[in-house]
Amino acid sequence: MAEKKTQYYMEDVEKLIPYARNARTHSELQIAQIAASIQEFGFLSPIIIAKDNTILCGHGRFYAAQKLGLKQVPCIKEEYLTEAQRRAYILADNRIGLNAGWDNELLKVEIADLQGVDFNVELTGFNDKEIVELFSVDVEGRPAENKEYDEEEFGDEEFEHECPRCGFRFN
Repeated sequence: MAEKKTQYYMEDVEKLIPYARNARTHSELQIAQIAASIQEFGFLSPIIIAKDNTILCGHGRFYAAQKLGLKQVPCIKEEYLTEAQRRAYILADNRIGLNAGWDNELLKVEIADLQGVDFNVELTGFNDKEIVELFSVDVEGRPAENKEYDEEEFGDEEFEHECPRCGFRFN
């Protein structure tokens, strides 16, 4: 078996070539999220490229780098996979992560701690609706699919206050 080396380096964004058969898609919203993440945390996940600079993994990061006007990005050059392995790795890299789950109790702790230090939690990729659902409980204190109380129960009443965590309005 050939020795597997990992070579990290900075490459010019303009020299990178998106993989023409990349089956993974990236919406403008997701690219904006990735760009915001790069701005907040730095470019911590390199783009994986083949010998000819074709992107194997990291198309979203590539598009975010373009959006941010970055001239260079961190890369890893893959130099030992067969063509079949390379194509399979592109799919595996995108798919295997989707097979993971969440420990909702630990996720609640992490989100609450970030909220407690006034960190923009949307930079984690979770939107407001997902965060509200994460912390929602039913009348017996169990996790629920919706808010503790339905605002429609109160008719057309005007509300003076709104909970900053879940958005529930009340007087």
